[in-house]
Amino acid sequence: MIIFSKSMSVWSRLGTTANYMILGFFSLLALYPFWYVIVSSFSSSRAITAGEVSLWPVEFNTEAYLRLFDDGQLFTAMWNTIVVTLVGTLLNMVLTTLAAYPLSRKRLMGRNLLLMFIIFTMLFISGIIPNFILVKSLGLMDSYWSLWLPALISTYNMFVMKTFMEGLPEEIEESAAIDGAGDWRILLQIILPLCKPIMAALSLFYAVGWWNAYFNVLLYITKSAQQTLTLKLYQMILQVNQSLLNNSGSEGIDQVMLTPEGIKAAAIVIAVTPILIVYPFLQKHFVKGVLIGSVKG
Repeated sequence: MIIFSKSMSVWSRLGTTANYMILGFFSLLALYPFWYVIVSSFSSSRAITAGEVSLWPVEFNTEAYLRLFDDGQLFTAMWNTIVVTLVGTLLNMVLTTLAAYPLSRKRLMGRNLLLMFIIFTMLFISGIIPNFILVKSLGLMDSYWSLWLPALISTYNMFVMKTFMEGLPEEIEESAAIDGAGDWRILLQIILPLCKPIMAALSLFYAVGWWNAYFNVLLYITKSAQQTLTLKLYQMILQVNQSLLNNSGSEGIDQVMLTPEGIKAAAIVIAVTPILIVYPFLQKHFVKGVLIGSVKG
């Protein structure tokens, strides 16, 4: 419902209404692909293949979800993903904060030289094969440390937090130093409480990255019991494809109800839902943190 001010003219009200209608239209366009995936996950594969699915499920069924959760491996993979995400995000935020705070202080000796070395890491990377050889030589294969250690910090996110900290009033730190507070106390009790918006934004960035991690898991984690959600979903989709090739024509009913299209739609819904649940609680800090941390001043 649009609320107009009494002082608004007729043309202003028409313009505001038009703006809301246009924004609502484009919002629906942005939401429709995800809604289509949801309704497809509850539709039969025959309806999906025939192009009959649009706004509502056709031949409603939950066969795709039952297939994904059938053997219980998906629950293990989801728990593994939660562990990787929580620990990885915590390590990322601790190291990002510890790097951003001193680099945001002009009194740090060699600050410009350190910044040059850090920027160098954004321009040049080692590549997949050297990373794989390093991880294997360190004995980290089939360990989550093979995922955490190479990605302990994002240079870009560190610079965003550094820019945010540089925008904080220096007088706050100076007054605390006069009262006898050291760097650790200033960071923990003064700086970090003021950095909640940027910390919420970067935490969400890191968490989404860990939740969707796929390629490094494929390279370094070979044990099925340790694999994460994205890799397990991909393997299940491949299994469905293979089973359809091996049993074409022999399982007519199951093939009508279950094909890769339905499995893929259900897998997307399962993978995205946890992030959608968390995001509303961080949205306020997320928007503010991105805007303030990306522009100095």
